[in-house]
Amino acid sequence: MESTWIVRRRQWLLFVYFTTLHHRLQPSLALNNGLVLTPPMGWLAWERFRCNIDCKADPENCISENLFMTMAKRLAEDGFKNAGYEYIIIDDCWMTTQRDSNGILQADPERFPHGIKYLADYVHSLGLKMGIYQDIGTKTCIGYPGSQGYEKIDVDTFASWDIDYLKLDGCFMDPKEFDTAYPAVTKHLNKTGRPIVYSCSWPAYQVERKMTVNWAAIRDNCNLWRNYGDIQDSYDSITDIINWYAINQDALISAAGPGAWNDPDMLIIGNFGLSIGQCQSQMALWAIMAAPLMMSNDLRNLRPEFKEILLNRDIIEVDQDTLGIQGRQILPANQGQGVEVWRRPIMPVMQIANETWASFAVVCWNRRVDGMPFAFPRQLGFYGLTHPGGYYIKELFTKKEYGLMKADDVLTMQVNPAGGVFMFKATLAIALKDFDPHKAKESDLLRKRFKPAVQEVKRRPKYAKHRALPENFDGADGGGSDGSFFALKFLAVIVVLAIVVRLAGFRFGPASLLRLSRRLLK
Repeated sequence: MESTWIVRRRQWLLFVYFTTLHHRLQPSLALNNGLVLTPPMGWLAWERFRCNIDCKADPENCISENLFMTMAKRLAEDGFKNAGYEYIIIDDCWMTTQRDSNGILQADPERFPHGIKYLADYVHSLGLKMGIYQDIGTKTCIGYPGSQGYEKIDVDTFASWDIDYLKLDGCFMDPKEFDTAYPAVTKHLNKTGRPIVYSCSWPAYQVERKMTVNWAAIRDNCNLWRNYGDIQDSYDSITDIINWYAINQDALISAAGPGAWNDPDMLIIGNFGLSIGQCQSQMALWAIMAAPLMMSNDLRNLRPEFKEILLNRDIIEVDQDTLGIQGRQILPANQGQGVEVWRRPIMPVMQIANETWASFAVVCWNRRVDGMPFAFPRQLGFYGLTHPGGYYIKELFTKKEYGLMKADDVLTMQVNPAGGVFMFKATLAIALKDFDPHKAKESDLLRKRFKPAVQEVKRRPKYAKHRALPENFDGADGGGSDGSFFALKFLAVIVVLAIVVRLAGFRFGPASLLRLSRRLLK
């Protein structure tokens, strides 16, 4: 039998372990379609190609049948399909400015001469899936015909074209109407009998208007949803999105899960605005946030170093983890000497007694701009990795294996400035003995859940941009703060034990208390 102290100590460690973990307990089968139980992956035109409709002046880059067929071929032949990228998605500007006499949308006949069904058939012939864009309002954001008043006609049309994915924007409608308008489309989608992934912009416009967002309703009606502004081709845009996700992470994490995902927008890796390190940071943080991985770049001219990031199987595996729990920021940059830490629980997990221990993916993101790599040595316990059996540590960009490490072991890293990241996976050592994902049904894996989070010990301040910070900015150097916290915890335990023993009628002096302390430390 284990001693009461060991049991209590384990319970306390688990309390700390799950303090920052929050997730709803049941998987979502949004729309009753059973789709995207892991975040969808693919290619979307908007950020890179926008609404370029001038095919005479720019035939290779205009929104056209040719562009999407070319990108589909690159997706299929250049290793992206094998890595999990499967959707080719048309955005705005594909249609004519008027519906036909029956109210049906028409693809622009010059830019899509064979129609959308022909394009979808080609995409399917490559083993990929086809996505399309429409708007919930009277017009699309650029001004083409929207779906308001034509919801059923449009959904039935898309199903007849064998569309697999619908992105429904939110322009030209009052966001107050979204709570009924988006679910109405959900019902139409269900009635088609065709499995169509439903991407909503429902919360994005409500957040912009500072309205109260019904996250539960969004989760139940959409497979994924945009909830913030459009990404632009810049590092500032990425940091702005991540800042917002960190500030609002409690609501976002509770809404997300298998079949229903927060969408921070497209991957801009391989375009013009990011360094290699910043591209790595977007890939790493999107994976930690369990985000859809939708590239918007030119696959025809993608440099090898960018392709390597996008095809990083270890990071894609984190993003596609079947546990389906979105990660969270556990250390803001203003408490981490300019380094921000995000953590996500992933498989394999291990049930021990009535407690669940997880493996984790961790990202250390350097927000400093002082021009040199920053040393960030921390004990594993600093990240909440406290199982006594330890974890196997692997860095996911360099592929360096650190072997078995335990809570008191120091993981040393150098994180490049101006957006560099160090991303590692900590695989629970004890779980490896019994874990075999092929022996369990997927639904069983998805239903392995953690206890709900308790109130966080520290209130996270609002996010801010940080320049180089002094070495002792947050007082946490090499896990020292963890040691202080443990000392206070231990002292509290001793005081409580002393009171209990005294109330029970026993008397002892300082020497007896010291002997008791030494025994408990063994």
